[in-house]
Amino acid sequence: MASGLSSRQRLIQTSLVKTPANRDILLWRSLFIMLGITSLMGVCLFRLIQLQLIDGQQHQQQAELNRIRPVPLPADRGNIIDRDGALLASNQLARGVYLWPRQQSPQQWKGTAARLSRILGIPAEEILARLEQTGYHSPLPVPVAQTITPDAFVALAEQAVHFPGVEVLAGSTRFYPYNHLAAHAIGYIGEATAADLAANPDYPFGMIVGQMGIERLVNAELEGNWGKRLIEVDARGQEVRLLGVEPPISGSTVQLTLDLEMQQAAEKALNGRRGAVVALNVHTGAILTLASSPSFNPNMFTRRVSETDWQRLQQGDQPFLNRALQTYPPGSTFKIVTSAAAIESGKLGPDSILSTSAFITLGNHQFWEHSRQGYGAIGFREALAYSSNTFFYQAGLMVGPETISEWGKRLGIGSTRLGLEGENSGMIPTPDQKESLYGEPWYGGDTVSTAIGQGLVQASPLELAVMVAAIANGGNRVQPHLLASQTNTSATQKQPTGLSDATIQAIRSGLVAAVQQGTAQRLNDGSIPLTAGKTGTSEVIGQQPHALYVGYGPVSDPQIAIAVIVENGGYGGVTAIPVAHEVYKKYFQQAKKN
Repeated sequence: MASGLSSRQRLIQTSLVKTPANRDILLWRSLFIMLGITSLMGVCLFRLIQLQLIDGQQHQQQAELNRIRPVPLPADRGNIIDRDGALLASNQLARGVYLWPRQQSPQQWKGTAARLSRILGIPAEEILARLEQTGYHSPLPVPVAQTITPDAFVALAEQAVHFPGVEVLAGSTRFYPYNHLAAHAIGYIGEATAADLAANPDYPFGMIVGQMGIERLVNAELEGNWGKRLIEVDARGQEVRLLGVEPPISGSTVQLTLDLEMQQAAEKALNGRRGAVVALNVHTGAILTLASSPSFNPNMFTRRVSETDWQRLQQGDQPFLNRALQTYPPGSTFKIVTSAAAIESGKLGPDSILSTSAFITLGNHQFWEHSRQGYGAIGFREALAYSSNTFFYQAGLMVGPETISEWGKRLGIGSTRLGLEGENSGMIPTPDQKESLYGEPWYGGDTVSTAIGQGLVQASPLELAVMVAAIANGGNRVQPHLLASQTNTSATQKQPTGLSDATIQAIRSGLVAAVQQGTAQRLNDGSIPLTAGKTGTSEVIGQQPHALYVGYGPVSDPQIAIAVIVENGGYGGVTAIPVAHEVYKKYFQQAKKN
């Protein structure tokens, strides 16, 4: 029976095949099946070619990156030392936290970031932002904390199993052994900004660069070259073996012209008051002291700086502001410029005598002597010694503002630059400049105010130190600098001001007399060699006046020039001179030892 059915089926099939319509149907079915199989095989073959031949090298590299992990090795920044080799900035051992983005999914990182936040004290959003900045598929580690506390290190070690892709690596961090000392000159460090990374494609993410002061000015010398350690890891990201090391190269040591002990003396004398001190070598322009008060501790920038910390640095007494490079009305210290302009113009001679009085009258205004009484008929020596306003009112009116402005620039006001950020240039405006800047005409009162360093006149303590150094060294404007490598080079070559010997001697005579018997005689107490100088008191509307002093010493062989300002300190002879005295004492103490 089965055999009969089989024969019948074969008969039916044979008859169906013989039917033309049925043959066409079977043919098309076969053709579609063959096309389907061929297409499938073609897709598989194309994908194989793409993976093996076209993208093979790329996939091999990705596999290697998954297997081989490059661990960056930060380079130690170069040390910063003072002129005698004392360390002002160095490095110390630190532990940092790094994240390996591929070890977790973006969703998993959200939970990890929350847990890390509690340990490190860094907002989770900030941690995630750093991961997103580099991308979750980056093969390189992402630094989230350059320095962590011992407690945080212990916590991470104990909970390591709960933090896949989180690694604590040993390294170094910047260390400023004297904390606030010379912070405005030395500066601070921080991670490279987006602009820094764009300008330096070779920088690794997390590169530490100088952000202010010398740290920024000579960052290329200090930064060194980062190295890397290549390690092989397993599927869980655990280190299997070390494949090779490219050691980092430390940065170069940079020597400054600053004198540690003089800097300490200056900052101690300022005692946190708003003010500044600049002391420099009158022959080379090498800066021995660049103090600004109040100051800040650059060590704070070796860790995360909160927005609150940053805002505090910008507000109140503004400890971030480098007052040595800010401009102020110079007050009577500017009478040195007016003296130079008056004598060099030929309007007055070195021995000229002018009659002084309680005040002079211009139009309907009276311009008073600071002592409210005259000094009689006096010359430049007495006028500088006792700081006679009415003498210099008359001298200024004889000379005119243009000549005063010209000689101010020759002596360094408005024409001196140190190269640090936040530096302001002084200004001695002329009538044309006043009209251009303020849209107001020039009056006779502007001239007499300019002659005594008030009104629109502005100068920085650095510029005032350069000004008095030119009187001390015989008439040359020095180029102030902080790098010892620049001393006595073409970059810091002195520029002749054009002052005659007779002018210099007349001004020197007045500055010496100011210390011997005039407004600066507190310096003549026998504790230091004889110096020369000029006090200043600059008016501030609605506040106490600023106290200023400029000077040089010793008179027998000038070596050092000093400029001091104490904001709202009152009289220069009372407040600024004691600060200068402390700096002088330290300098002369060291000179005896040498």
